[in-house]
Amino acid sequence: MDPTRAVAAMAVASLLLIIIGSRRTPRSCRNFPLERSCPSSEQTCVSREKLQSFSSRNSNHHISPPSPYLLSRLLEYEQHHKRCDPLSKPFDPQDCRYIVFTPGNDELATTMLSLSSSFLYALLTDRVLLVDFDPSMIGLFCEPFRKSTWLLPGEFTFRDRARSAEFRQVFSLGHLMRKQNQKQDQKLQADTASLLFLYLSMDYDDHDKLFYRDETQELLKNVPWLVLRSEQYFLPYFFLLPCFRTELDKLFPDDKETVFHHLGRYLFNPSNQAWGAIARFYDDYLVKAEQRVGLEIKVGNPYETPPYLMLPHILKCIQEESKILPRLQQNNTTTRITILPSFRRKTSKVILGSVSVRVYRTSSHEGMQKSDRNYHNMKALVDVYLLSMCDVLVISPFSTFGYVASGLAGLNPWFLKNPGDYETKPLEPACRRAVSPEPCFLFHPGEYVPNAVHHCRGRLGPVPVILYCEDFVFGFKLGNLKC
Repeated sequence: MDPTRAVAAMAVASLLLIIIGSRRTPRSCRNFPLERSCPSSEQTCVSREKLQSFSSRNSNHHISPPSPYLLSRLLEYEQHHKRCDPLSKPFDPQDCRYIVFTPGNDELATTMLSLSSSFLYALLTDRVLLVDFDPSMIGLFCEPFRKSTWLLPGEFTFRDRARSAEFRQVFSLGHLMRKQNQKQDQKLQADTASLLFLYLSMDYDDHDKLFYRDETQELLKNVPWLVLRSEQYFLPYFFLLPCFRTELDKLFPDDKETVFHHLGRYLFNPSNQAWGAIARFYDDYLVKAEQRVGLEIKVGNPYETPPYLMLPHILKCIQEESKILPRLQQNNTTTRITILPSFRRKTSKVILGSVSVRVYRTSSHEGMQKSDRNYHNMKALVDVYLLSMCDVLVISPFSTFGYVASGLAGLNPWFLKNPGDYETKPLEPACRRAVSPEPCFLFHPGEYVPNAVHHCRGRLGPVPVILYCEDFVFGFKLGNLKC
């Protein structure tokens, strides 16, 4: 098969695992590959213990452990959450303040990013996090807080109302700020409100963005119920707020590029059903691999970005620039990649001279995520965790799915070139390595970045942990780059 056609097949299946030196192993305990024993109780969250075991045995790179202070704060939070759980008996919310997260859209990756940001906000403000999931998200994750639930009881539901224009107009922080400006009254009467809606989605306006101010955070302390809607990874901005910086430096004292890794591993343990699918694939195809390479290729519109433009750049990235796959020379002739048989089958074999490589399609391979269906969200969760189990990641730019996989893995991914640059900038590198595994805050409130901003080798100041995103010039992210 021609190599271009071979990688075309790779691009159609948006998620691939390239396994070097692997061979299939027989199943014994189908659901739990890391230890050859099956739990007897379905009530336990299997992935919570198994993922920790996997991280300690299979990581080929160093990830800083969570700080003792972060661990102690998580234990304190679990106790606080149990006391304020609306389903606890007796339930006394007198000393409890809440942040209710409602997703900005139904996509799995964006929900995970914004939910982790909401949880960090709960930690920083001593609030209890409750989630108002769409039915398509129910059953994907274990309960993260032991002996309590993070699900908002049905009678408290805000999801449908939070998506209405009326709810935003009446209850939002932005509406309150706008009304105060119209009255030319500098004193914000947020302390009299029992509920405020924080609209932090990508299309938020200047009044909604006032959330990212120290003085606003001081006013929100007295509001018992906050309902937050977002589809963004907005927690990097907390590192720019003086009111949070001291606590953040204690939570993440040395390594700012593992914030999502630690929060995500704590919050997003796959349910037993999801973990069973993850484990079966891992057991069948990945457990004996010498190296696991994950490719997340976002095809987009094939008419705007035809394969004949895209595929040579993918090959150039994985063979020449990242050197993930070798480009072997035999008698001054380059050995090409060949994929056999047709990629309609789940398994393909790649021959690179004497190097044996196997290519596997992950579970969904449907071209796009059908986020309104629970079954498809389950398969998307399986895919993102399989990618996070790889040793090397190559991901599409501007992809929240790739952000989540890289963050959970703690890997600095390789970003493919923006598809729009294939024709206009053909001589630029086909991919570039990220300096941090942290996701990008894509649509931040730029006008409220402190005035002392300056440039230093790609760093966005004045805080030395804020970096420009490699794949989106207007976003920023967390990292450890030093000037």
